[in-house]
Amino acid sequence: MQILSQYADHQLGLHLSRRQLAALALYERELVDWNARFNLTAIRDPQEIHTKHFLDSLTCLLAMREPLPGKLIDIGTGAGFPGIPIKIMLPKMQLTLVESVGKKAEFCRHVAKILDFHGVEVVQERAEALGQDSNYRERYDWAVARAVAILPVLAEYMLPLVRVGGSMLAMKGESGPAEAHSAEHAIRVLGGHLRQLLPVTIPGVAEERYLVLIDKVAATPGNYPRKVGTPAKHPL
Repeated sequence: MQILSQYADHQLGLHLSRRQLAALALYERELVDWNARFNLTAIRDPQEIHTKHFLDSLTCLLAMREPLPGKLIDIGTGAGFPGIPIKIMLPKMQLTLVESVGKKAEFCRHVAKILDFHGVEVVQERAEALGQDSNYRERYDWAVARAVAILPVLAEYMLPLVRVGGSMLAMKGESGPAEAHSAEHAIRVLGGHLRQLLPVTIPGVAEERYLVLIDKVAATPGNYPRKVGTPAKHPL
């Protein structure tokens, strides 16, 4: 955890408390244990878990400081990234984790329980269905996602869930700038405005990383998101 703590402090301006480091250590142990039985993530080496999962997730906080998110939804969270590390840093935040694969959703519920989280909901559902559900539609300050889909598709998954005045954050690799360009039409149609592509660096990770930040400036038209499967087959 030393590299993780040093990087978070020096590069992100985040001081990880003993309690937060202990929570991440417990999270890591559970991830390794469950991975021995279920294929939750291809990353299994402890050092890579620290960098490619934990640090990568915490880079989201570079964009979330003013103001801190009160309600955040993580689309396609998998084994809880980036939502759970963000929740460890911001314990008062209300968090919704969305994952359609049963074992991964079950793991997220397990981690939330053993970490004694409050204000966490795990939903085993597709984002398109939630975007048309009044309990979730336009209810969140932030929507985040990592490695789920190309940006035009991701925008249709995420922007309907964000309130006007909120933002979505897509974690992208070297394709980030090109995807942002290709998503301009979709972002505009869905009520968004591209704010920034924020480059981030992670120790030991050579690939370029970007946080694509999109502000919600107008309500999403009621016919979006389209029915399950349509955004991926026919991107805007």
